[in-house]
Amino acid sequence: MPAPATTAAPIILTGDRPTGPLHLGHYVGSLRNRVAYQRDYRQFIMLADAQALTDNMDDPAKVQRNVIEVALDYLATGIDPAQSTILIQSQIPELAELTFYYLNLVTVARLERNPTVKEEIRLRGFERDIPAGFLTYPASQAADITAFKAVLVPVGEDQVPMIEQTNEIVRRFNRIAGAEVLVEAKALVPEIGRLPGIDGKAKMSKSLGNTINLSASADEVRAAVKKVYTDPLHLRVADPGHIEGNIAFAYLDAFDPEKAALAEMKAHYQRGGLADSIVKARLELCLQEFLSPIRARRAELEKDRGHVMQILKEGTARAREVAARTADEVKRAMGLSYF
Repeated sequence: MPAPATTAAPIILTGDRPTGPLHLGHYVGSLRNRVAYQRDYRQFIMLADAQALTDNMDDPAKVQRNVIEVALDYLATGIDPAQSTILIQSQIPELAELTFYYLNLVTVARLERNPTVKEEIRLRGFERDIPAGFLTYPASQAADITAFKAVLVPVGEDQVPMIEQTNEIVRRFNRIAGAEVLVEAKALVPEIGRLPGIDGKAKMSKSLGNTINLSASADEVRAAVKKVYTDPLHLRVADPGHIEGNIAFAYLDAFDPEKAALAEMKAHYQRGGLADSIVKARLELCLQEFLSPIRARRAELEKDRGHVMQILKEGTARAREVAARTADEVKRAMGLSYF
């Protein structure tokens, strides 16, 4: 087994809201990078259940039951708890404490101007009925990042404003404290961003129902591939086809290991004479081969969910020790250490 990164290694914080099973988009956008990062970085991976409640408070059970489901996906895809610390956000009260302090360093107007928050409010149709916890998410994320003194935070391009606001809070706190108590973080944007949904929408999303889950059965994968959006102008086999916007080829780019053969298939499709069914057959083969070992590892892990929960308990305990030290430093800097 590879040795874990040393305590001197740069710290990464990443994670997911446990609102449903993880899918291929999560793998392309983050999971495969996390597996690589854990060899060279000290990595904290957060199951952000408290943050998930900001727009799921009407169904907290959904969040609770998905904590272990997401953890199973993590472990099945190769995240090693001996190398990465997996933690449950709600079980570290110091994160909520830091959020409370940081809220005094931002204004409501600044929170509302955050482009990421504005877009999420629009997507959810909140208008002015915004849950206060949702609006203050940038302060909560700043607490998450600074608690572990993460210097790198892997995010999509749309999340970069959140890291910028975290650094604003860090700089303001350090000015008030007169010392470099907190550290700034850098957004780590992956080279390959989001994987589009199977319906051709820009985003693979649980809420849109256009995903292929990492836990999908062979039959579910087969059914999903049949629905994959291709080229609507490719009406006859003999017609030249288009690659751009063709979701089947977008997925093949991500999962087909035979790049030379894929390039030949693209050329054939573009000049005409290649049926969409042939392209989808290749895509299904690639996805089945990719997901089969993940599915098998997940099935084995599911046999002992108590062991998985023990992994989360131990990781959370280690993470809390780190967060508690930061919270103590923050309180001392504000003169709140009375005893």
